[in-house]
Amino acid sequence: MGTLDLKQSVQNYIDKADHRLLKMIKALVESYHEDDTAVAYTVDGKPLTRAQYNKELLNAEDEIKKGELTSAEDLEKESQNW
Repeated sequence: MGTLDLKQSVQNYIDKADHRLLKMIKALVESYHEDDTAVAYTVDGKPLTRAQYNKELLNAEDEIKKGELTSAEDLEKESQNW
């Protein structure tokens, strides 16, 4: 089924839908577009999409596994020079 056929099929369902189904369709469409919406910000204020945020989390987990982290004690020493 091509894109045009799919659109027509979905439109037929929408035309016959009750209030409950329309609310469900609306929620589905809104959640689909959430990937473009900022869900977090960097310390510099740059917006991050959900995909970028998840990538940052995975990178941070990798750094932790590799031991690339700063202890609380080292951070305290470092902050004295700020």
